[in-house]
Amino acid sequence: MAKTSNTVIRRQARHRRVRKKVQGSTQRPRLAVFRSNSHIYAQIIDDAQGITLAAASSLSKELESLQNGGNIEAAKQVGALLARKAKEQNIESVVFDRGGFIYHGRVQALAEAARENGLKF
Repeated sequence: MAKTSNTVIRRQARHRRVRKKVQGSTQRPRLAVFRSNSHIYAQIIDDAQGITLAAASSLSKELESLQNGGNIEAAKQVGALLARKAKEQNIESVVFDRGGFIYHGRVQALAEAARENGLKF
């Protein structure tokens, strides 16, 4: 039986605390970020309807040229790709959900790249 590490449990508790306040709507969906050791994932979610509107990750086919999905450069490319996908669906403004991760490094790089490519939050 796998034992969940204390770090993961603490991150999940932070995420639950953040999710009490951060709610995505149809007008302003939620941009959720998940960071693993190897990759980074981001989704734009409409919590009112419970659907994912756009998603991108370092495993996306559009980013096949990535050598390593777990670095800041990959996070920047994922943020830019997600912003482009959001623009295609006329999504301009989102609520940022850092998923219990510290706003630093790859999470920050993804957010800043999304902002530079037209998402507002």
